[in-house]
Amino acid sequence: MTSQLDKAKAFRALHERPGAFIIPNPWDAGTAKLLAAAGFEALATTSLGLANMQGSSTVSLDAILENCRAIAQATDLPVSVDLENCGAHDPRRAAEAIRRAAEAGAVGGSIEDSTGDRDRPIYDFSLAVERVQAAVETARSLSYPFTLTARAENLLHGRNDLDDTIRRLQAYEAAGADVLYAPGVHDLATIRTVVASVGKPFNLVMGFADPTLTLAQLSAAGVKRISVGGAMSRYALAAFLKSAREMKENGSFTYVREMAPIKDLRAAFAAVTPP
Repeated sequence: MTSQLDKAKAFRALHERPGAFIIPNPWDAGTAKLLAAAGFEALATTSLGLANMQGSSTVSLDAILENCRAIAQATDLPVSVDLENCGAHDPRRAAEAIRRAAEAGAVGGSIEDSTGDRDRPIYDFSLAVERVQAAVETARSLSYPFTLTARAENLLHGRNDLDDTIRRLQAYEAAGADVLYAPGVHDLATIRTVVASVGKPFNLVMGFADPTLTLAQLSAAGVKRISVGGAMSRYALAAFLKSAREMKENGSFTYVREMAPIKDLRAAFAAVTPP
C-alpha cells in the first residue's frame, strides 16, 4: 500500500525531474484504473468530465470531492483534484477546500480565479491573490507536501489579455503556488512567452491548445505538466453519440466492431490493485 505521504513525494518528484510529463484526466474509478494500467504516473480529476458523467453543466464542491475520493481510492497513483474556484468567494472559506481535498485522498489540487458569475467571471486582482495566499497557507499546514496549482482563467472567459494573465500568474507564484496554469494558451510561441515569464512549473491543458503539438515540443518549450481536462471525456462521448446516431438514423450496429474487447478491459482492471 502506498501512503499519502509517499504519493505526495512522488508527485513532487515528477515536477522536479527534467522534461515534461503527461497527467491525464479520468472521470471515475474505471477510467482511473485504465490510465494506471496504461502506465501513467499521476492522475488529475476533471470537473467537466464529472459534469458530463452526471449530465449537468455544473458540479458542486461536494460532488467534486466525492469523485476525487473514488479516483484516489482506485489506484496507487498520486491524484490532483480540479477544485474549480474551491466553492467559495471568501479566501478562508475557499482555502478550506484544500483541506477537504487532502481528506479525500488528493496530494495536489487547484484554485482558480474564475468566479462562476457570467457577468463578472474573473475575481478582481487583489482578491484573486488573497485567495491563492489562503490556499497556500492551508496547503502548507498539511502533514505532507500538497502541490497547489493556481489557475489564471482570463483566456477561457473572453478576457484575451495575455499581459494581465501573466501578471496574475506571477502574483500567484509570489503568493506561494507550486504550479501555474493558464487554460486557453494555444500556440507554441505564446506558450513559450508564458513559461518564460514564471519560475514555477507550468501546466498546459491540451483541450484548448494546438492539438498538433507534441510532448517533445512542449517539453522543449519549458512546459512541465500536460493535462487534457475534459478532452478524453468529450472524445468518449463523441463515440457514444456516433453509435447512437448510427442506430437511430440507420438502424445499424457496425460500431460494435470498434468496441474495446471485454478481456482487455478486465485485464486492465485486474492489473491495478487499489491502495
